[in-house]
Amino acid sequence: MSDNSQTMYANWLQQIMQQMTQQMTQQNPLQEWMKAGSMGLNNPFAQDSSMLTMLKEYGAEIDPAVLSRLQSEYFSELGNLWKDFISSKLPQINDRRFSSTDWHQQTTHAYNVAVYLLNARFLSLLAESVQAPEKKKQKIRFAVQQMVDAMSPANFLATNPEAQAKLVETGGESLMKGITQMLEDMQKGRISLTDESAFEVGKNVATTEGSVVFENRLFQLIQYKPLNKTVHQRPLLMVPPCINKFYILDLQPENSLVRYAVEQGHTVFLVSWANPDQSMSDVTWDDYIEHGAIKALEVVQEISKQDKLNVFGFCVGGTIVSTALAVLADRGVYPASSLTLLTTLLDFTNTGVLDVFVDELQVSLREQTLGHGGLMPGRDLASTFSSLRPNDLVWNYVQSNYLKGQKPPAFDLLYWNSDSTNLPGPMFCWYLRNTYLENSLKEAGKLTVAGNKVDLSKIDAPVFIYGSKEDHIVPWQAAFASTEILNPKKKSRNRFVLGASGHIAGVINPASKNKRSYWINDKLTHDSQAWLDAATECPGSWWPEWATFLAEHGGKMVKAPAKPGALGYSELEPAPGRYVKVRAD
Repeated sequence: MSDNSQTMYANWLQQIMQQMTQQMTQQNPLQEWMKAGSMGLNNPFAQDSSMLTMLKEYGAEIDPAVLSRLQSEYFSELGNLWKDFISSKLPQINDRRFSSTDWHQQTTHAYNVAVYLLNARFLSLLAESVQAPEKKKQKIRFAVQQMVDAMSPANFLATNPEAQAKLVETGGESLMKGITQMLEDMQKGRISLTDESAFEVGKNVATTEGSVVFENRLFQLIQYKPLNKTVHQRPLLMVPPCINKFYILDLQPENSLVRYAVEQGHTVFLVSWANPDQSMSDVTWDDYIEHGAIKALEVVQEISKQDKLNVFGFCVGGTIVSTALAVLADRGVYPASSLTLLTTLLDFTNTGVLDVFVDELQVSLREQTLGHGGLMPGRDLASTFSSLRPNDLVWNYVQSNYLKGQKPPAFDLLYWNSDSTNLPGPMFCWYLRNTYLENSLKEAGKLTVAGNKVDLSKIDAPVFIYGSKEDHIVPWQAAFASTEILNPKKKSRNRFVLGASGHIAGVINPASKNKRSYWINDKLTHDSQAWLDAATECPGSWWPEWATFLAEHGGKMVKAPAKPGALGYSELEPAPGRYVKVRAD
């Protein structure tokens, strides 16, 4: 690799690390430590250790006795590694990042990995031993893990034997392809996770047949074409998150939750949020409630001529539609026959690792820059979420795309993951402060939205709540907490189902694939772990459980509508509509 290429590569890595950590490192001692970049993961106990310096500057301390014990254990294990190296005994490496035989066949590479893993483990132990408030400690743990992952030997050509072997095998072609792909990604400002040329919205993703029957500047409303001669009398309104595009619910026909609901005999309507530009830089949370969710509810009522609807919210979409139903309840209006919430936060006590990005300082900075107008860029949001799983969503692709010159394979979910959306600054700032920072939404009457007091306990509808067991964005215990907020005097109206896997893969688990498993327990307890301990694990998808719930609240079967819309709501364009095709980059 030429000096110029090395410089470009190093700069690109630095950009990635800065993007992943900029939100949590603004104006605090972590920033200088993260800038060091090349702490090298060398002796974490050296006098000039970046780790110890960072802890001191951050006002965190470690018990001297604990530090002494860790130091002794570290040098003991390092000495054993050195003895094995001298005697040519290969170390045991149990880490999937280094599973290839290339890492185990050469002594130098094997011991480079062994020392890296040793230092990484003791850096993590140091972070865990910090005497500090839990929120500060969590930030330190997160920052340490970011750097540990970034400095893996697998991320650099000079220390990656797999990439070196590929370089020799291809006569340098892999490196040239890698540099080309790196430069293309630098132009885009993000890492390519999939072959984006393989997909087109409306062509091979978001293909369920339907029509846009209403639009305003915030959203388009899609009505999907029935697949059965008869349908449930009450329609289903689906409100997806506005942080990403709706078609995570409608990727391919075989894994489309939208199509599945249509197949179950429901007249499905779906909100397709606009991807905000500067013309929407003044839009507020109140607007998303009044002119977004509430307007969608009203339009579906008018088209279907039904007072009651099955209402569905996914992630932030669930928070939005629950707020809307609470606002309507304060007005004496109760449009929900049932409410479905998938991986949704109403109680923000436990926000998992995302908590490291939210404190008074950071929220105040956002409010100063965006609170009165502006846009939160989609790429910044995408960088934040990628930082939660850096090995899977960042470094894995640095290694394959750039070091090995491999073209990423076509994968619909990762195509959607790369199709980010902006958020209006005022809306985003309100959401950060009143939910993540101050956790006010769960407190009856504390918030006023769209002119009305918000009391989630006033939502009068049976509720199906779903959480994913390995969700890093909405911990399943946090999703479970909604059972305490909704229908507090009639908890038997609430149902909780726990699915395997994470935030997205757990939700998009089609019944036809018969993969993974889920847990059910009709007896809701106050304690989530007690609920799980008494739950029954069932093989396959949780979707049929949801279908049964919807059918119970869908009303009688009637003749399917012959055409979309109604008087005053004609077809504006075919689904998926043009709003979803607007890209943020």
